Amino acid sequence: MTNLSVNLNAVAMLRNRRDVGWPSVINIAKIALQAGADGITVHPRPDERHIRKSDVYDLSELLKDYPQKEFNIEGYPTSDFLALVSEIEPHQVTFVPDDPAQATSDHGWDIDANVELLKASIAKMKALNIRTSLFIDEDPKMPPKANIVGADRVELYTGPYGAKFMLPEGDFHLDRLRITARAANAAGLKINAGHDLTLENLPAFIKAVPNVDEVSIGHGITSDALFVGFAEAVKRYKAVLE
Repeated sequence: MTNLSVNLNAVAMLRNRRDVGWPSVINIAKIALQAGADGITVHPRPDERHIRKSDVYDLSELLKDYPQKEFNIEGYPTSDFLALVSEIEPHQVTFVPDDPAQATSDHGWDIDANVELLKASIAKMKALNIRTSLFIDEDPKMPPKANIVGADRVELYTGPYGAKFMLPEGDFHLDRLRITARAANAAGLKINAGHDLTLENLPAFIKAVPNVDEVSIGHGITSDALFVGFAEAVKRYKAVLE
């Protein structure tokens, strides 16, 4: 079965529009976990435009009450980010090649151009027994390279597939994701996935790539929650994954 990690960045961005403290990131995390989410994902950026450093600490404390649930922290491996992750010691860290000014992740790692950075960063995580995942494009050449630098998993960037779902281009991207997933398994890596996955396009993705260990979904769940509530939205995504 594929696990569901709920990304709370969109919730935090809504909260940050007003200095009133709600919607509460912590309360939404509780709702998601109690509704069946298998974990929580956050991507704290240096400007704190959505998830704040304080949220990371608060969520880490919250997850101590849910020992079967996982905490995944995403980010570019700067010294500040690595220091934060080393202090929190989440279950998983996902390294993404984001520029700080990016609105959201929109491409995977060029591993060849970042070998030393990734090797050193992953080694630090391994020393703390933190699982590492690398955000990669739908490219079967990437998983073997991720294995060489020491990653435990790769996260398939599903944005192009989500953007072109129900179009011929969507089928092309889905096939590329399938091939890349096979390459990941051949390299001994487990598979995560995320970006623009929705209740509409998730079933076809899971059918095409059945060996996905975890999907990280935030924007889609948050959008659906506006209509049905957060607990019900989580349950609907879990139903698809099960």
